[in-house]
Amino acid sequence: MAIADALPVPVTGLSSLERPAGWVGPWVLLPRDDAGGAAIDVTAGDRLHWVPVHDDGLRDRMSLVSQWIAAAAPDLLVSDVSVEVALLARLHGVPVVTFAMAGDRSDDAHTLAYDISSLILACWPQGMQLPARGLSAGSLAKVRAVGAIARFPVNTSPGSTTGSNRVVVLAGRGGSTVTPRLVEAAARQTPEWRWTVLGGQGGEWVDEPWPVILSADVVVTHAGESAMAEVAAARKPAVVIAEHRPHGEQLATAEVLRESARWPAVVADRFPTHGWGELLDSVARLDGDGWREWNDGLSAHRAAGLIMGAIASQARLTR
Repeated sequence: MAIADALPVPVTGLSSLERPAGWVGPWVLLPRDDAGGAAIDVTAGDRLHWVPVHDDGLRDRMSLVSQWIAAAAPDLLVSDVSVEVALLARLHGVPVVTFAMAGDRSDDAHTLAYDISSLILACWPQGMQLPARGLSAGSLAKVRAVGAIARFPVNTSPGSTTGSNRVVVLAGRGGSTVTPRLVEAAARQTPEWRWTVLGGQGGEWVDEPWPVILSADVVVTHAGESAMAEVAAARKPAVVIAEHRPHGEQLATAEVLRESARWPAVVADRFPTHGWGELLDSVARLDGDGWREWNDGLSAHRAAGLIMGAIASQARLTR
């Protein structure tokens, strides 16, 4: 949505999610491809990521994408994480933009998606080595780092703390090792701190998490790309605990944070069981403005500019 808002051309969204509030362009609601019961041969011999055979949802989903391409004749398709949709578009002769993700991407499916892409965007600080392994030399040449992209605008008056001694825990949708018992134990160690958990096991789900994040003196977060982008946008010092995800994505991000003192974050291998009082006090003293290079608020506009450049480049090639 952030990139679409920054683009000067009409953008169609294709997703299994309902049309989000505020989306101004067309929206194609796609059937789910993971609701067909027992999934069989989902990787097609480890060549793709998710193509279960005889799945009605997958067939109808891909058919709708093909129908849309035939009717709309798009200049370009941006695929965030789907290798299969990227390949389908390219097989229709549509140029493709994909995203470089952290972690080990040397598997055949990622290699294929990156090799067929006209442009690869990385939501990663400019001037830093991409924490992604396995990209071919040709694919690496197409990578452009734009910085982290968050749902929310950058906090223009962060300060290092709010003075409220508040901890906000961001637990991931993809499963979290942060349990209510662990948080309760940490809270007992830190009676002078107020703890709020968003998501995960036993946490709150709120429509507007941004005010809660802004109210924090310290954020305890997983190392997912979106969570890190939002912590950086809020300019909040953080305790970062990487969760195990496919391809080691969060572990790779955590390693980058661990290796440099310029980021206002302390990386923990797991949710600590003791020492929270000292940890929170030390993290709260870090300057949240150190996230400026990670997310300066202009990343979506950079991505939009590069996408427009890819469209123009393809147009020149076909003249």
